[in-house]
Amino acid sequence: MNAKTTGIVAYFGWPGLALAVIAGDREGAKFHINQSLVIWLFSLLRHISCIGWVFSIFILVCWIMGLVAAINQEEKEVPLIGSIKILK
Repeated sequence: MNAKTTGIVAYFGWPGLALAVIAGDREGAKFHINQSLVIWLFSLLRHISCIGWVFSIFILVCWIMGLVAAINQEEKEVPLIGSIKILK
C-alpha cells in the first residue's frame, strides 16, 4: 500500500492499524499511524462510567479530523492528544 492508503486504513480500528503497520508504507504514513494509535488508546477512556460519553464524543471528533487529514494527505494533529508521540 502507498502512504495515502496506509494513512487512511490506519484509522479503521485496531484491525486497520495492524494492517497499516504490517503491510503498509510505515515510513510514509508514520504520522497517521501514530495519530490513530493515540486516538485508539484514548478511546479506552470511554469505559469510565461518569464521563465516558464525553470521551466518546471527543474521540469521534478526533477520528473524523484524522481521517479527513489522511484523505487530504495533510499532517494535522488532532486537538489535545495529537502532540503525543508513541512511534519514533
